[in-house]
Amino acid sequence: MESQGNPRRLGIVLLQLGGPESLDDVQPFLEDMFRDRDLFDLPIPDWLRKWIARRASLRRASSVRSLYASIGGKSPIGDFTRQQAKLLEDELNPGLPSRVFVSMRYGRNTAQDAIAAIRESGCDRILLLPLFPQYCAATTGSSINEWNRHWRASGLRLPTQSIDCYYSSPLFVQAIVERIEEARSRLPPSAPAHLVFSAHGLPESFINRGDPYQRQIEETVRLVVARCRSGEPHTLCYQSRVGPQRWLKPSLTDTLRRLGESGTESVLVVPISFVSDHLETLSEIDIEARQHAAEWGVRSFAIMPGLNDSLTFIRSLAELVRENANSEQ
Repeated sequence: MESQGNPRRLGIVLLQLGGPESLDDVQPFLEDMFRDRDLFDLPIPDWLRKWIARRASLRRASSVRSLYASIGGKSPIGDFTRQQAKLLEDELNPGLPSRVFVSMRYGRNTAQDAIAAIRESGCDRILLLPLFPQYCAATTGSSINEWNRHWRASGLRLPTQSIDCYYSSPLFVQAIVERIEEARSRLPPSAPAHLVFSAHGLPESFINRGDPYQRQIEETVRLVVARCRSGEPHTLCYQSRVGPQRWLKPSLTDTLRRLGESGTESVLVVPISFVSDHLETLSEIDIEARQHAAEWGVRSFAIMPGLNDSLTFIRSLAELVRENANSEQ
């Protein structure tokens, strides 16, 4: 809603990874991801990169489709992200005239789609807001690079800012603590839960090149633990390893095995680098990790729900937007 005087309107672009919205989308989604040079920085020509991406996606599509079938036949990340965009727009308006758009790095709702919507929106400045709380070249960096390529090609020339990270935002931390309390209520109170903070894995080569992801993950965990019940044991680990490279350790699987074999009875897994439920939480943690934990002796297992429609999380994003909008003036 615009008031008289036609005030400036801010366009906010939520940058997110994306996900297949049907089983038929799985192979094209994987191919799109495997072509990303920010993820797979190989010194090869584009035609060979495309060929490798095509072959790799066809080889993996069947097994990945079965995983998506186990969680309903699609990734829910698109629905959650569109919901977050609507909630954020409602939170900001009418105090800060805004439109919120979604730009997925892979799959549908692409940067081109968002740019086309911006062209018709009447917005006169842009704020890029990645839905990755901790900065990583493979997520935030790749999404911004993709956006910039299509933005330059569009011919639009609007002032543009970007938010790199918000891993220590007090409201973001509070939103995680609230979700932990929600999940804890599903565990028996007799045995204190061991908090297992699980972040998406990353090859060590990224860290060696100066990527701040691991340090920022560790700081988020520190801040969350400081707000949770005192004395609860906790462990940080990493999941979703792919390929032969050396990845950040310990892995989620190794962590659950160690805890189970050492007699830990109750585990609460906290996805610390995700703001929406998707394959890595609903399948890798809530199905696969749950089953492994039971085999290794963990009697009670819970997973923190994704931030998804958390109004505290939405307020944290709105606070970031307002701070950046005010700093521009």
